[in-house]
Amino acid sequence: MVLKGAFMVLKGTFMVLKGAFIVFEGLDGSGQSTEAKLLRDFLTELGFKVVLTKEPTLDSESGKKIRKVLNKKIKMRPEELQNLFTKDRREHLKKTIIPVLKQGKIIISDRYLFSSLAYGAASGVNSNWLIKINKNFLLPDLTFILKVSPQICLKRIKKRAGKRTFFEEEKKLAKVWQVYKTFPKKFKNVKLINGEKTVKQVFSQVKRLFSLKF
Repeated sequence: MVLKGAFMVLKGTFMVLKGAFIVFEGLDGSGQSTEAKLLRDFLTELGFKVVLTKEPTLDSESGKKIRKVLNKKIKMRPEELQNLFTKDRREHLKKTIIPVLKQGKIIISDRYLFSSLAYGAASGVNSNWLIKINKNFLLPDLTFILKVSPQICLKRIKKRAGKRTFFEEEKKLAKVWQVYKTFPKKFKNVKLINGEKTVKQVFSQVKRLFSLKF
């Protein structure tokens, strides 16, 4: 597999021209983290240099505060939370995403700005304001949104260890999905895939759409 416009083959070896930015999105429990890791491993085995990252980040001060809110350790107004996501994303782009792309590598992110738009709007934050504070961020070359019902997501979440996070309730997840499903028509390079199949079947969809894009 050769990435069109990102990679070229020269005498059987890969010559890097530029990187590629791939994002996985979906409700909590949709399996986006699993599929992101599978794509990372698959492309690495093919010989590509791949970096897997995640939002919110684990090392920024904004990211740490966000996780405290999501884990119900502290309370915060929805607008304040979204401003934190914006700060964390700006740092994420500066320190990780853009440097990796400049090195000609593929970077895969488990969540990105579409999570802010979906979860933020579901929290009652004005959609136009959300778009405004995120409008200057780099858009991915390809975004996968895994379609999984809130009921199935919650069943998967229950199997995990630990307490549920702030959004891991059926009504909240249902609201988030109503926003997520509009993105393929609003943004370029956003693909909706059936995440209710087996992990292997879902990844087959990922590989097919990935190959069609690149």
